[in-house]
Formats: sequence, structure tokens, C-alpha cells
Amino acid sequence: MMPGQIPDPSVTAGSLPGLGPLTGLPSSALTAEELKYADIRNLGAMIAPLHFLEMKLGKRPQPVKSELDEEEERRKRRREKNKVAAARCRNKKKERTEFLQRESERLELMNAELKTQIEELKQERQQLILMLNRHRPTCIVRTDSVKTPESEGNPLLEQLEKK
Repeated sequence: MMPGQIPDPSVTAGSLPGLGPLTGLPSSALTAEELKYADIRNLGAMIAPLHFLEMKLGKRPQPVKSELDEEEERRKRRREKNKVAAARCRNKKKERTEFLQRESERLELMNAELKTQIEELKQERQQLILMLNRHRPTCIVRTDSVKTPESEGNPLLEQLEKK
């Protein structure tokens, strides 16, 4: 039988037609027992019927080279796009981190300045209270109409008490 020919339907399962002209074996049908002891080097790949059809079991036919090249080109483009997107993402994350770091430093500095200002205002308030207490004995104003800082109530609490 030549490559590309349709196998003879008279061949029964378990036997193969003689491969005498191709292998130098007798032209009678080979049984499984004879194949077991046959010289495999002489038979080569000619025993496999699918060998003549140039097909392999369980595999798809190989794509044409241009298809392989196109597939490889698509993969390259996809990898390149992914690489660019990943770099862009890393840069964006880095910029965001740097921005947040600068913002944190700015807010910490502002917080420290505000705390300093609070302390200065507390000290100024204390000095004003001391000055007012020193002035009180010499003041001509009636003392019953003047409230001292110590006797001052919280305006919010006073409004709540009235209600």
C-alpha cells in the first residue's frame, strides 16, 4: 500500500498486510505475535498506518508558519502593551505615594505651627488675666457689674441653663 491509498477492507483486526517489499519480511499477514519478535529497526515507522497519512494522534494539525508568526507577533504586541501599562501603573502609584508623603509632611508642619500658636495664645490669655487682676484694685468701675475671667461662665452652658 502506498502513502495516500485507502487501506484494503479485507484486512482483519489483529493482522496487518504483508510489508514484504518494504521491509524484506514474508508477504503473509503479520500477527501480533510475529510483530512482537520482528526486528523493529527493519520495520521502522512503516507499521503505523497513520504514518502514511502523516498525522499524529491527539494533536491538531500544525498551523502554517505565517499563522505561527502572526500568533507570535500578537503575543509580542500584547506583552509590550502589558509592559507599558505596568510601567505606567507603577509610575502613577509612585507619584501618588510621593504626593501623599508631601501632603503628610505639609499637614504635620501645619499641625506643629497650630500647636505653637495655641500655646502662644494660652500664654497671652494668661498674661491678660494677670494684668486685669492687677488693675482691679485701682479700678473705679463697680465690681458687681464686671465679671472676672475666673467667674465667667461658658456662654454655651449659660444658654442651655436658660432653656
